[in-house]
Parts: sequence; C-alpha cells; structure tokens
Amino acid sequence: MPDPILVEVTRGRIVESVHRGAIAISDAAGRLVFALGEYDRPVYPRSAMKPLQAIPLVASGAADRCGFGNAELALACASHNGEAEQISTAASMLAATGCDVSALECGPHWPKREADVATLHRAGRTPDALYNNCSGKHAGFLCLARHLGVDHHGYCDPGHPVQRQVMAVLTAFTETLIEPGDAGIDGCSAPNWPIPLDALAMAFARFCTGLSIEHDRAKAAERLLAACAAEPFMVAGTDRFCTKVMTTLGARAFVKTGAEGVFCAALPRLGLGIALKCADGAVRASEVMMATLVAALVAMTAEEEAAIAPLVRPKVKNWNGVAVGEIRPSADFVKRLDGARRA
Repeated sequence: MPDPILVEVTRGRIVESVHRGAIAISDAAGRLVFALGEYDRPVYPRSAMKPLQAIPLVASGAADRCGFGNAELALACASHNGEAEQISTAASMLAATGCDVSALECGPHWPKREADVATLHRAGRTPDALYNNCSGKHAGFLCLARHLGVDHHGYCDPGHPVQRQVMAVLTAFTETLIEPGDAGIDGCSAPNWPIPLDALAMAFARFCTGLSIEHDRAKAAERLLAACAAEPFMVAGTDRFCTKVMTTLGARAFVKTGAEGVFCAALPRLGLGIALKCADGAVRASEVMMATLVAALVAMTAEEEAAIAPLVRPKVKNWNGVAVGEIRPSADFVKRLDGARRA
C-alpha cells in the first residue's frame, strides 16, 4: 500500500504542505496491531536504533567495567545537543576507556543550540568529536572494544568485532538477516543496516518486554530503559522532542528519533514497539506522527495530556513569533488510528 498522507502543514486557512509516511506497531511476537503505508519496506533506522546498538555494551559487562551509570548509559543511546553536561559526560566515558578524543571515529560538528555554539566561539574554540551528537554511542563502542580485548581502531568497520556484536543483537531482535556488506554508513561513520519498519517495531517491543530474547540481552535492555527514564536530558537535551516526552511520561514511553524522518518507540506497559518513517525525511512530520501515536496509546493525567498536546499540533510561527499555522496529523490518520483503538 502506498504511503498515505499522515501530516498536514497549514498556513492561514489552507493546507500548505503535506507529508506521507508509514507506521508499524507490533508486539514482541511480531503481531502487528496497527500499520499504515509501506511498513514492510526496509529503511535505514539511523539514530533510532542506538538503544539496540547499546545492548552489547551492557550485556557483555563492558559498561560495568567502565563504571557507567544512568547518565552514561542514556548518553550511549543519545542524539544529544552538545550541551555542557552532555559533553562532560561523554568526556568521562571516553576517559574510562583509556582513550583520548582522537580515538572517536564519529567526526566533529557544532552543537545544536546557538547558545552552545556561541560559548565555543567566545572561547575561541572549534568543536571536537565529543560534540558529535553520537559521541556517547561511540564512547560505548570504545568501551566494548576494550572489554573484548580487541584493537579499537576501525571500530566503525562493519566487520570489526564491535559491529559484529551489534549485528548479532539486531538479527536477534528484528529477525532480519544482517550482513556486513548490507550496511549503509551513517553520518557518524557507524554502519547502519536496512530493516523493515515492522521488524523494527517488533524489536522495540522486545526491547521493552524482554520477550523472545536472551536473558542477558533482556536485562541489558531493561537497564538501558531505566537509565533513559532516569536521565531523559541525556538522550536529547533542552527543547528536544525525545527529552520532553520522556520527562513527561517517565518509564511509560521510550522514544528515539533518527535522521531522515525515522522514529522508534517502546511502550513497556502495553508491550508494544513503534517504528515509523516520514517518506520525505522531514523531522517536523515524524515528530507529529510519533506524538499522535503516544497521545493515543499511553494513559495520561490531564496535566500530562496538556504537556504532550503541543507536540501533536505544534504551531508554525513567523519571525515575529506570531502563530500563522500548525503542523497536525491528517484527518485520515486520526480516523484510522481511532478505528484501530476501538477494534
């Protein structure tokens, strides 16, 4: 089925733009409870799969060997802003591996927020690889390499022992054959494998339930979920969607964005995983899609509903800060979702 229009962008009284997308919601057995669009088409999960990439770090004992607590484990799952607390945590993770910043293979980029960019400018500095939004994940890779007793150089190569451990986890959680040669290369240089949305949704259901996966991996997933619930700021940062949702809902919802309009989530109390992709890669649309699903599925207090509502229909504002439109779920999307909830 072609991807339907799931998000509309309005200005004044008309719909100015639309976004198509696909969604899969699954339990840990792979039973779809809701699906739209081409949910069985492989996509690159991008940063949405970071929690799965962090499983070997914890299950192997490497995280304990490096002394990682909740903040470090949450940062290993993060696409962070590059804020001061996040950078200092990434630096401490790196120090625990016995490596310096030159060991990171993710490359540098500027922080996401203008205030943090300005801080670097005032200090006459340019960012190093610690400022990469994936530096926590990469510090975790280095920790795992140390624990395995292998040379950390080339840890982003799909054939490296670190990535082979990640491939084993992805294969088990998604029941998708993962081969080194199938990898695309992510923005941070780590390999990223194409996986259908329905398999990703099942993987995140397994991530939050521990069903159909090995005991050590299930306990690792449980620990990572708890860490992210305890430290939602580390997963993204100030004014970020993932941090807002997890700060509001705590352990009831784990949400993780990825580039090119991919978003995944785990809803532990429901035993469900969610995977979605905005067809044109727009983050503004993938966030509305995820917010709509979370609002429909997770039981909330009135206060929590009020906190999530602006994420479902964020305002479009002009340079004077005046609301001139909104980004909203399409009527067809809402109708189909309501129908599935009543079924």
